[in-house]
Amino acid sequence: MKSVGHTASRTDASRGALASFRFYEELNDFLPQERRKREFEYRCARAATVKNAVEALGVPHTEVELILANGEPVDFSYLVREGDRISVYPKFEAFDIAPLVRLRERPLRELRFVADAHLGGLARFLRMLGFDTLFRNDIADAEILALSSGERRVVLTRDRELLKCRSITHGCYVHALVPREQLREVVERLQLASSARPFSLCLHCNLPLAGVGKEAVVHRLPPNVAATYRRFHWCRGCDRVYWEGSHWQRMREMLDGVL
Repeated sequence: MKSVGHTASRTDASRGALASFRFYEELNDFLPQERRKREFEYRCARAATVKNAVEALGVPHTEVELILANGEPVDFSYLVREGDRISVYPKFEAFDIAPLVRLRERPLRELRFVADAHLGGLARFLRMLGFDTLFRNDIADAEILALSSGERRVVLTRDRELLKCRSITHGCYVHALVPREQLREVVERLQLASSARPFSLCLHCNLPLAGVGKEAVVHRLPPNVAATYRRFHWCRGCDRVYWEGSHWQRMREMLDGVL
């Protein structure tokens, strides 16, 4: 004769640990309303790591900077146990948490990006700030994953499922919908202001611009431009010539507002 209580216990064990979770700040945007800004219980899959559990709840691992289990820092491989209290935090801007735990193997020494097919405006603005940013209208998820791991690029996307891919170690979910607000969001979250080098890259090719003498390009310039401007830059990829005209001034003012 089987014991009912014993059967229930075995069923719970097969389903995984029942733990309490609390997400902080902007991570709540990924949760349903009833789970935001409060502690709630969640039964994990069997033998689930905390990374598995966090992403099953809807939060991409790339958005997480610190995880505490019962008040102690843990990494993504931590196995959730029955009764655990899990606190999940986004990137901290006010202080350095490096002494607590390192969730990623290595930091990126040089920030380079790959943007998904829906973030062309943001990609152009980031190039304007001097950040190497790959983008195509037809870029596929498989190519984004390959570029992220092969060239150690930060993935920029509004697709949270893409950011859950294990091969992506550095990514950023973009909340804003308008390109200028997307730029402001990314600059603030990733603290890009100090490393920006505005107008050092071609907006079309993403290649570095080189200074060029006026005499080398004067035959290609509109008469009013040739008569007014002295400084020019050239892209070896697409052969475009740039100068600091009225359009440049408007872009400069916009970037200054963001930085």
